[in-house]
Amino acid sequence: MPNNTYTISAIKKIIKADGNIVEEYTISALFTDSRRINNPAEGLFFALSGRRNGHEFVAEAYAGGVRNFVVEHGPEFNLPGANFLIVPDPLAALQMLAAYHRSRFKLEVIGITGSNGKTIVKEWLYQLLSADKNIVRNPKSYNSQIGVPLSVWQINDRNELGIFEAGISTINEMNKLEAIIKPEIGVLTHIGPAHDEGFESPRQKLLEKLGLFKNSRLLIHNYDQLLGYEKDIAAKETFTWSRKFREADLYVFSETVISKNYYFRARYQGKEIECLVPFTDQASVENAITCWATMLALGYSAVEADKRIERLAPVSMRLELKNGVNNCSVIDDSYNSDLQSLEIALNFLSQQNQHQKKTLILSDIYQSGLQQDVLYKQVAELIRAKKIDKFVGVGEALLGHQQYFDIAQQHFYADTATLLQQLKALNFKDETILIKGSRSFEFEQVSRALAQKAHETVMEINLNSLLNNLNFYKSKLKPGVKVMAMVKAFSYGSGTFEVANMLQYNKVDYLAVAYIDEGVALRQAGINLPIKVLNPEASAFDKLTEYKLEPVIYSFGLLDDFVGYASAQGIAGYPVHLKIDTGMHRLGFENYEIETLCDMLEVNRYVRVQSVFSHLVASESPEHDEFTKKQIRRFEKAFKEIERTLGYKVIKHICNTAGIIRWPSAHYDMVRLGIGLYGIDSSVSGADAGLQPIASLKTSVAQVKKIGKGDTISYGRSGSLIKDGKIATVRIGYADGYLRAFGKGVGKMLVKGTLVPTVGNITMDMCMLDVSGLDVHEGDEVIIFDEHQRIEELAKQIGTIPYEILTNISQRVKRVYFYE
Repeated sequence: MPNNTYTISAIKKIIKADGNIVEEYTISALFTDSRRINNPAEGLFFALSGRRNGHEFVAEAYAGGVRNFVVEHGPEFNLPGANFLIVPDPLAALQMLAAYHRSRFKLEVIGITGSNGKTIVKEWLYQLLSADKNIVRNPKSYNSQIGVPLSVWQINDRNELGIFEAGISTINEMNKLEAIIKPEIGVLTHIGPAHDEGFESPRQKLLEKLGLFKNSRLLIHNYDQLLGYEKDIAAKETFTWSRKFREADLYVFSETVISKNYYFRARYQGKEIECLVPFTDQASVENAITCWATMLALGYSAVEADKRIERLAPVSMRLELKNGVNNCSVIDDSYNSDLQSLEIALNFLSQQNQHQKKTLILSDIYQSGLQQDVLYKQVAELIRAKKIDKFVGVGEALLGHQQYFDIAQQHFYADTATLLQQLKALNFKDETILIKGSRSFEFEQVSRALAQKAHETVMEINLNSLLNNLNFYKSKLKPGVKVMAMVKAFSYGSGTFEVANMLQYNKVDYLAVAYIDEGVALRQAGINLPIKVLNPEASAFDKLTEYKLEPVIYSFGLLDDFVGYASAQGIAGYPVHLKIDTGMHRLGFENYEIETLCDMLEVNRYVRVQSVFSHLVASESPEHDEFTKKQIRRFEKAFKEIERTLGYKVIKHICNTAGIIRWPSAHYDMVRLGIGLYGIDSSVSGADAGLQPIASLKTSVAQVKKIGKGDTISYGRSGSLIKDGKIATVRIGYADGYLRAFGKGVGKMLVKGTLVPTVGNITMDMCMLDVSGLDVHEGDEVIIFDEHQRIEELAKQIGTIPYEILTNISQRVKRVYFYE
């Protein structure tokens, strides 16, 4: 049996489980997510408990073909032919199994931790060392209590070096990861404030991180960061670097920017050495020095280390989803290709429902640790399992193993240049295209060719942050409370199906839109969740029922209209939602109307009430808490009377985003998550790491001009500089949603890390910034808002609310979606 497979009986002994083996299986794959199952016949599903109880998804995994499960309890599942290994803690069992698997191999392992830069350093070390050794590493940033064991499980006997990163968020986590990774060599990256909230002090956090190296023979670190912690370093040896202290093993004493490269001179072993880094931002520079120190510590010559570091390539750990030509969606993952990251990318592709057709463009895979026959059989099986409709293989290896690929539409090319020549002949149209390639294939050319050409102003949406925010609010709910996600107004400016696909995949219960056409667009994009329409128009009831959308009924007139339509169409029991006005005085039945409403519902067979809801006016404001309590009392009185009349229970909901946080007693059966999903909630402290802004708005410099004192700028001669200086004209104006109110110095943007003011009036497509004193050039990036220059700050600048900033970003601004 291969050394990376186990019998289920052997695993039972390794993890010290109870339970009976009803049928013997060979296990080679571990699963923790019932939506991400490949090779189920050789899979073992761990029912982990977190925000969602993994035991609730055992039946779903079983339906997907899995027959082996690690659970806390099992007899009640009653699934024929399934093996249930019963343990006190499935996560601990997963970690125990991974630690056992690691112990069977004698390969050298580098363990990496820190606050920032772990993934980049890991990927750069892979680039630097893979010419000499067969390397296994975490896919993407799988560095958590779950990600590390799944990463270590990949080790096989062909691997000569492991590079694994470990991330922690609180105390008593690193010991578990150290037992799994067992690094002989440790690398400590930059220590910053990330996850400070999980520790009593920065010292406690640093000591917890150092726990990864307690059995290491060598630790590589920034000398400056561990000053005063020398006694806490358990590693037998250290290799240090510094830009301040001569005592370090690698002392960097000179730094110069040369033509978009960073040039270092340093002292090492009594000699002067040099290194050229192909990046200039400070985070990349620090990560590159860490890699430089690691190569020297591993015995590479200074000349060889410099030669390899000079060729370092940027690392993109995020999938990029964007609009493509001919109504396609393009998922760009064109920077690396291995079996594990391919599976992650295919899982993301499977989430996309906007097009029925799924296409994969894939390059040869290098450094897999597998023989080519074995590798490409596995690739073909993975693609088949993910139900790819069209496959484009690029590279000599794929060309030579095309017999393994049984796909209706398949095309093979020897290299990227040949693919680009034939691209039009492939006739991409109405499909979702995943581009997955090793860096040497330069698939970014393919991505550019297939992406829709658009305005250089871009709104970047981080789907991981969206998911984080969803889970943040879910963690505030009692079991059984449903979540309705508000995706009206183009998901608050953040997109339609791109956001809805992520919400559907992560099992929200309802979506809500403002108008029927928004709901129709979601249905046409493959969204099958229940969708509530807040403002249904009688003229479009046919579309509403055709696409199975659920209307909000807020007045007797609307109720009469819908009942009349349903009666004429022979519809009975159609799901509707009743809105009660408890104090907003916008839409809804007033308290004095409830009795009449009940009389009408009692004899009505055309509708079935799905939910009764109301809207809190000031749930975020402590000064209005008494009024909020009054609203809740009015709501309870109304829904109790309605339920009494109907004779059945309905879903009750009144809490909006702020209400979820401040009014847990009013969660009832469901909550409505709106602006908080997008990272903005005035009831949550800005320092609360549980909530993350999901959007960044960026543009670029079109031109830089020198301006004399008193020279006027923009329409109406509305701007000027108080002394000689320069302005940058940037590609965003009020037609993009950057309102005229930001003009004349009110608005500020980030250029080269510095906040600079607008000058003069905002024009339709452009505006001007005062960049006097900054080294700014055409094409430089300009940030309107991101996680540092937050939307809330922009709202304050012009005296409005974050909702207006987000929803004003026009459709001509290209949206690009990132997912890690």
